Amino acid sequence: MKTLMKAAQITKYSKNIHAQVNDIPIPEIDDNEVLVKVKAAAVNPLEMLIITGSVKLIQDYEMPLTLGNELTGIVEKVGENVHEFKVGDSIYTRLPIEKIGAFAEYVAVDAAAIWHLPKNLDYVTGAAAPLTGLTAFQGLTEELEAKKEQTVFIPGGSGSFGQMAVPIAKEMGLKVIVSGGPSAKEKTLNAGADQYIDYTKENYWEILDKVDFVIDTLGADEFERELSIIKSGGRLLSLRTGPNKQFAIDGGFPKWKQILFGLVGAKFDRKAKKQAVQYRFLFVRADGKQLEKITNIIEENNIVPAIDPTNFTIDNINEALNLVANGHPKGKVVIKF
Repeated sequence: MKTLMKAAQITKYSKNIHAQVNDIPIPEIDDNEVLVKVKAAAVNPLEMLIITGSVKLIQDYEMPLTLGNELTGIVEKVGENVHEFKVGDSIYTRLPIEKIGAFAEYVAVDAAAIWHLPKNLDYVTGAAAPLTGLTAFQGLTEELEAKKEQTVFIPGGSGSFGQMAVPIAKEMGLKVIVSGGPSAKEKTLNAGADQYIDYTKENYWEILDKVDFVIDTLGADEFERELSIIKSGGRLLSLRTGPNKQFAIDGGFPKWKQILFGLVGAKFDRKAKKQAVQYRFLFVRADGKQLEKITNIIEENNIVPAIDPTNFTIDNINEALNLVANGHPKGKVVIKF
């Protein structure tokens, strides 16, 4: 008789943001995996994209699907080929895209996707770090290929993405400009931002000119304004606007998907090309070696992600999803186990 665990699952893609808590067997691990007893899992807007099938062209899942992309936990078992981790280690991870499932009491995860939990974070704050940390790191180093002394602007960068992206960008020697509301100004400048634009008082597109890079967290409505301030040869990286042909090529997608994403992203590519700017889109992937670097930055800068104070367990998964989809969370929404 297999031991069962609770897991929040969907059985089909649906516009209705709803998960069901089921009892399913605790997963078996292969030689390269560890079994993690989950302590906390963060709920992200990415969950909504997965539930509604919005990302099924990037990653189509078999059903039933256990949801959840990032977590902290304790290693319970290690596969034969795993040497960097042992039973009892506290870890955090952004799960591999093709094998998610953080909203469960246990998860089997490839050891190459995990790293040791930063010393200054507990299980709850740690659950909010890997996805944004890897997004910032991959965005700056791989998509933008940013170099020392270049300038990056993050519109709407006063939230959870910015609190990871600003210190990582500063560590790389970049000049960092952020726009956001008045309440986050001090915190963002303290995190290392060189300039903060309060959007209630001024428009960034009237102040800024000739920045090297923009990391867009706001979406398609801001696209043209963002383009207008980037210097010729610069890059615009969006986390929201949508994939393009370059994304499909970089991701090694089959030819038909390259054509399809080429069509989807064509108007953005066209507008960018007019300004001699490259448009990039990022869908963050798991990477334990990068998490190791991010861990050092988190510990050195004592970065502690803001967490929404509402207490959720897996039994309240739908309230947690609803808060992220429709509410105004005061930080990352986290489910505790």
